Amino acid sequence: VQLQASGGGLVQPGGSLRLSCAPSGSIFRISTAGWYRQAPGKQHELVATITSGGNTNYADSVKGRFTISRDNAKNTVYLQMNSLKPEDTAVYYCNLKGFGTPGYWGQGTLVTVSS
Repeated sequence: VQLQASGGGLVQPGGSLRLSCAPSGSIFRISTAGWYRQAPGKQHELVATITSGGNTNYADSVKGRFTISRDNAKNTVYLQMNSLKPEDTAVYYCNLKGFGTPGYWGQGTLVTVSS
């Protein structure tokens, strides 16, 4: 199962990016989803999650700046990142779980926040 993750790139501090993630070919319908990140020399950490009912959870470090959302019609999950800081620089990974399926990881998309 492959996931299509996109939206990373280079942005200046204070800027915004939107990441998206979907199963290739809509092979399964998304139940729960999460975004994680790993910065150089740091551990993998949870950024945000969203349930099938739309309940969300965020790491304290991104609360008020990042928003996780889903478009059920497009079977896609998004991470809107605003007010980006250099410390948000990391490879971002999505994890999608279908109804009755295990979670699957995306390939990672690099976000670099630098002036």
